Amino acid sequence: MGGHTMDGDRRLPLVYVRGFAGGTRAIDRAVDDPFYGFNEGSTHIRIGAFNQPVFHQFESPLLRLLREEGYDLLVKGSQEAYLAGHDEIPAATVWIHRFYDRSASTWGSPPQEYVLEQAAADLLDLIDRLREKTGAPAVHLVAHSMGGLICRCLLQKILPDRGRTATDCVAKLFTYGTPHGGIAFEAGGGWLERIRDTFGIEGADIFGPRRMYEYLTPQALRNPDGPPADWDPREMPQDPGALPLERIFCLVGTDPTDYDVAFGLSAAAVGARSDGLVQIDRAYVPGAHRAFVHRSHSGRYGMVNSEEGYQNLRRFLFGDTRIEACLADYRLPDDEDLVWQAEVRLSVRGLPVVMHERLAEHWCPVQLDPPVEGQQAWKQLATTFLNSGLRASSDEPMRFILDLRLLSLREHHGFLNLGDHIEQSADFADTLVIDVGPPDAGPGIWATWNSDIEGAIRDHRPAGAPCSDEDPAPGRWVAHIPLPPTARKLVGPDARIRIVATPWD
Repeated sequence: MGGHTMDGDRRLPLVYVRGFAGGTRAIDRAVDDPFYGFNEGSTHIRIGAFNQPVFHQFESPLLRLLREEGYDLLVKGSQEAYLAGHDEIPAATVWIHRFYDRSASTWGSPPQEYVLEQAAADLLDLIDRLREKTGAPAVHLVAHSMGGLICRCLLQKILPDRGRTATDCVAKLFTYGTPHGGIAFEAGGGWLERIRDTFGIEGADIFGPRRMYEYLTPQALRNPDGPPADWDPREMPQDPGALPLERIFCLVGTDPTDYDVAFGLSAAAVGARSDGLVQIDRAYVPGAHRAFVHRSHSGRYGMVNSEEGYQNLRRFLFGDTRIEACLADYRLPDDEDLVWQAEVRLSVRGLPVVMHERLAEHWCPVQLDPPVEGQQAWKQLATTFLNSGLRASSDEPMRFILDLRLLSLREHHGFLNLGDHIEQSADFADTLVIDVGPPDAGPGIWATWNSDIEGAIRDHRPAGAPCSDEDPAPGRWVAHIPLPPTARKLVGPDARIRIVATPWD
């Protein structure tokens, strides 16, 4: 698949914000990298025929954006020197927020204490200069780990404190493994968090609730006694001028075993339901888009230097179609001892990786709760973004597949009943093949279950009229695809996959 260049007005300046380094020695190492890690690639992948590893070269998000999206790096000794020497610069450029430089000891001057709020204020200064010199209305922010908290401090505190709005500065925010809900440990019974937050070891108290409340709350709303008992650091209030949740994407890692920091002690302390540092339930903003990938927080199999991370990033920033899939109108058997879960994989044609997967073995299946009386039953399965410009051929639709498995577990008083249990077996399993016409053609949705396709999926071609559009509103296509008859006894005769396609910019 060849390179693709978006229209100029789609390619806003992109600013990368790195994660936590730690103490001065670690900061000194971090600032030695001109690109703060955004240039790190990888050469490993976990798939291959005959159980043999296959070499897969991922050059880094930075190089891929330069090569595939027509971005540029503008440096003349430093970013600052280039900005100072040019009154006008192109918008399609990548910039690194080098907030740790002032805290390094390698520049010949005493290092300054790292303060997250100062890093967020410096980020605003960089954004303002980029907007002034490019003429772009806003920038894209891409952040790893703590970098996402710096971005949120900018959006939720720095800008409101100055009487400014987030939508005037930032177009989209993409976070890799950001601890939006802080960092907590499965081990230690809460003592590890108390020690960290009390003594602030190497500044790590920024991941505790009190400090998070300080830098995520505008001064006018801040309680000097600390956060209320029900305060959730993950929440981003949607006040006028706030960055809409639909403009935020959170990539969630589900692989703790490959995170080898501190010889694996970090992953052991945080627990299995994590990326090795950030627990799954703390790695996203409620209401924002998110994808789950089996990658660790960083390292050889880390999220930033992964094909999965880049493909989600690229399509969120530059795609033209948003797809939302949910399980709708399901009805569960009347058995209070049965626990129902769904496993989901989403893959896009032409890519070597899975874009989104929620599996029981990765500790993140979709929990199917009994519908509330009188309310429509639905459960979000996946959201993804497609780009019609990345098709191998302009006369074919955009294709993705949704692999769905329904599993039931029988529990009684919290104990798993193994009498009729067969581990890893699904009560229902099938793959929905979905073709979406490009935005300028409808868009139109064709959907077929794999069990109805003869031969290989790659040879399947959509035929006939697309699914009926159930939403009369222009620019929005809604289709419901009934589950195969084999699933009716499990989730009722009305259970359907609801696909919503809308234009995305």
